[in-house]
Amino acid sequence: MGNLEIRNIFKSFRNNQVLSGINFQVEEGEFVSILGPSGSGKSTLFNIIGGILVPDQGEIILDGRNIVGKRGSISYTPQTPALFPWRTVLDNVLLGQEILGLKEKEKALEMLEKAGLKGYENAYPDELSGGMKQRVSFIRSLLSPQTLICLDEPFSALDEFTRIQMQKWLQTIWLEHRRSVLFVTHNIEEALFLSDKIVILSNKPATVKKIFQIPFSRPRTEDFMLSEEFLSWKRQIYQEISESFLFVEPSM
Repeated sequence: MGNLEIRNIFKSFRNNQVLSGINFQVEEGEFVSILGPSGSGKSTLFNIIGGILVPDQGEIILDGRNIVGKRGSISYTPQTPALFPWRTVLDNVLLGQEILGLKEKEKALEMLEKAGLKGYENAYPDELSGGMKQRVSFIRSLLSPQTLICLDEPFSALDEFTRIQMQKWLQTIWLEHRRSVLFVTHNIEEALFLSDKIVILSNKPATVKKIFQIPFSRPRTEDFMLSEEFLSWKRQIYQEISESFLFVEPSM
């Protein structure tokens, strides 16, 4: 499962309208990215999907069930890894299961090994690099029982080289498990490298400006990111986003 439907979502804060009739879908096993100008309401939308905020209007349907205002329906990975410093790596990745009375320790150890974290099972977060912490955070999401994973700019704090390595790692892990993923990023290349579909939001109040179905086969490589086809798609998406910015000429 993991079918998500965003139906006609509106949200305002006092007199400030942030979202205006947002509609799109994430199909089972699909990787969907959201791109838009800074301040266009991407994080607000994530908070609504996660049940932290309630929309003024509209529905969030996950696997046929309306989850508006219901926390715990999705697995969420924030911009920073948000690992508990007093828990070991293994205990951190098992947290989502532990809350529900589950504990698949052998599966967790297997996934940590595949993530290149063998030998760090009993380490604490302050002993890990930024990329290692993000791998732990994502494995925790994969081990959680929810059918949809929401990733909110998980690589934004990493240096460029580590970020590319993490994108390749995420693609490999996602291809193996095929969980439904909704991914927020400001990086067009990152969205193109990872996604089946890219949702472009307009400037605030945000609407869905355009949805791109990405035709590239997988696995995708670093070399492909330099191809003319990839760069052509990057130009299209950049043009779509840049049209959302409002430039005001300074008065003389």
